[in-house]
Amino acid sequence: MNELELKYGCNPNQKPSRIFMADGSELPVEILNGKPGYINFLDAFNGYQLVKELKEATGLPAATSFKHVSPAGAAVGLPLTDTLKKIYWVDESIGELSPLACAYARARGADRMSSFGDFISLSDVCDVQTAKLIQHEVSDGIIAPGYDDEALEILKSKKKGNYNIIKIDPSYKPEPIERKQVYGVTFEQGRNEFVINKELLANMVTENKEFPETAKIDLMIALITLKYTQSNSVCYTKDGQAIGIGAGQQSRIHCTRLAGSKADNWYLRQCPKVLELPWKEGLKPVDKDNAIDLYIGEEYMDLLADGNWERLFTEKPSVFTAEEKRAWLDGNTGVSLGSDAFFPFGDNIERAKKSGVEFIAQPGGSIRDDQVIETCNKYNMAMCFTGMRLFHH
Repeated sequence: MNELELKYGCNPNQKPSRIFMADGSELPVEILNGKPGYINFLDAFNGYQLVKELKEATGLPAATSFKHVSPAGAAVGLPLTDTLKKIYWVDESIGELSPLACAYARARGADRMSSFGDFISLSDVCDVQTAKLIQHEVSDGIIAPGYDDEALEILKSKKKGNYNIIKIDPSYKPEPIERKQVYGVTFEQGRNEFVINKELLANMVTENKEFPETAKIDLMIALITLKYTQSNSVCYTKDGQAIGIGAGQQSRIHCTRLAGSKADNWYLRQCPKVLELPWKEGLKPVDKDNAIDLYIGEEYMDLLADGNWERLFTEKPSVFTAEEKRAWLDGNTGVSLGSDAFFPFGDNIERAKKSGVEFIAQPGGSIRDDQVIETCNKYNMAMCFTGMRLFHH
């Protein structure tokens, strides 16, 4: 099949809509279930490129959770700690998770609020453990190079049998030139085939010139994630996963703040005060996610007001004070940070420091590079210049 008609484009009024191969060749995808839409395919194709490159760079299975053409989370298949299993609502009855299932749990769990209703991309054939995790999440669909028989049946049962399941040919290689139209004008450019690997991290510009191996993996995850995130963007990573992504901001410092706040939320969710919240029986994970987001944020009194907290808790939780949160966040260390373009001022580094950043990869090239390097040196951070911008639009 070289063409698929879609229900509509980005919005219901945008008709007709289709995806097709301009050269008349076969589409590299097969629809196994459901009827994916225009935005679903945008998420699917961007996400699959991301996980394919993560697998090639790290050798580990990879997963990403996409929303509105940017990743909410991305990760590789490293084992989960008991704490991460708790904050990601991993059902222990599933048993030991496969590496691919761990990758998806991490990708979905990085920012569960943003991942609600996601489109999933997997680097490897979807196995039963991964399908069982997806089974209980609110999601629009999935793309993968294949599916185990039982995994496919589990996924087909979602959304009353209408869950979108796409199989992609892993050997597919697109043409080196890509085109799109805006306002009736055709744009053409060479595909971004730039390879991100450990060698890219060699140009150390700070006094601290050491990236541990774990940081190298995290920095590759950050940079590959940024390659498929709407710019401007920055990405905080730790232990094999994105923990905060700031996408599509006009100001670099606003990217850094947005992503930093998401990274802080990820870490605050691991605080015993949050883990031990006195939940009522029978609450869905999504209700807990929404409540936790309020509890650890600035609008906590909306949650703790009389008449509100009783719906969720068996007793009223105490306030998670700013001092308590700061003390807990000070324990977050070893975080990596990637940026899709240079940091223009040292204020980005100052903000990154508050979220535990110790390792940084960015293109360099600002007229104030010396100021940025000086700020890194003040905190003994290690930073490299990659020399390559990673804008994506």
